[in-house]
Amino acid sequence: MKIVLDNVVKTFENFRAVHGVSLEIESGELVALLGPSGSGKTTILRMVAGLEYTDGGHIFFGDQDATDIAVRERGVGFVFQHYALFPHMTVAQNIGFGMKVSKVRRSRAEIASRVEELLRLMQLEGLGDRFPAQISGGQRQRVALARALAVDPKVLLLDEPFGALDANVRRDLRRWLREIHDELGITTIFVTHDQEEALDLADRVVILDQGRIVQQGTPQEVCRNPGSAFVMRFLGDANRFDADVSKGEAALAGLRLPAPGVPDGKAHVFVRPTDLDWAGQGEGLPARVLRVIDRPDSRRILALTEQDEPVELDVDVDTQVAASQQGVLRIRRASVFAAA
Repeated sequence: MKIVLDNVVKTFENFRAVHGVSLEIESGELVALLGPSGSGKTTILRMVAGLEYTDGGHIFFGDQDATDIAVRERGVGFVFQHYALFPHMTVAQNIGFGMKVSKVRRSRAEIASRVEELLRLMQLEGLGDRFPAQISGGQRQRVALARALAVDPKVLLLDEPFGALDANVRRDLRRWLREIHDELGITTIFVTHDQEEALDLADRVVILDQGRIVQQGTPQEVCRNPGSAFVMRFLGDANRFDADVSKGEAALAGLRLPAPGVPDGKAHVFVRPTDLDWAGQGEGLPARVLRVIDRPDSRRILALTEQDEPVELDVDVDTQVAASQQGVLRIRRASVFAAA
């Protein structure tokens, strides 16, 4: 099922949460809506679900204008962050509930068969007779997803589904959810503020800020070619340096960096910690080591440039460096944006 949002607007009292968002999601695609709190991502998801109505624009499911269709008529499956399972029902009863109240009549045998099929798919075999309080958080989220899939939805909507789980469980469920999506091929919209989650799962990432789409693309495209300083900062650690741009080049402490398309004037140079190298001498930004932080698979250097700009960079675990050491920072990759 292809989904199209055409210039969608949503206002709550005097606050506009979504500003004319237009977006196409292809049939079978898994798209992540990524952004900080208040960026409009959950509001967009709720409008697609029919839990909120638009104040302007249209939402299409395939060729059908679904803008004003009631939530029960949209054929969507919705998974929330906090499971929303019925505590007095068993796992099997929770999964089968939607089929029992659906307009599409199924026999008890059909419902039982579908529940068993989903228990196998969700790796919950043998847990059908347990209650939600008797299983783990990760298992409860699998039950919530099974319940959403039980009614054969055209579209699957996930609102921060792993937010209540610990880091290790989230990582396991991300891999599992991707496998389930690839097997079933349901058009899926996934809301998260966790960059790693979005980049791990999605075919395409849509980044939102203050109710507007600021960039969209594959994980590789948004990571390697950030379109703005906001995206650069939001998608991970980034060092920022002040620079001056002239004729497509940024001047930074004696270095000249390419700055195509950036207008002449004040600018900011952003560099990821992984895009910097440390050297004892040679060409680069002169700096002094403040501290070295050791991690299982890397060393992080906290340094200070001659312009008193703090810098963080990751180096190989065998790199010999110590606090107070003088050296230079070599920039391998950078992004340049005009100063706001």
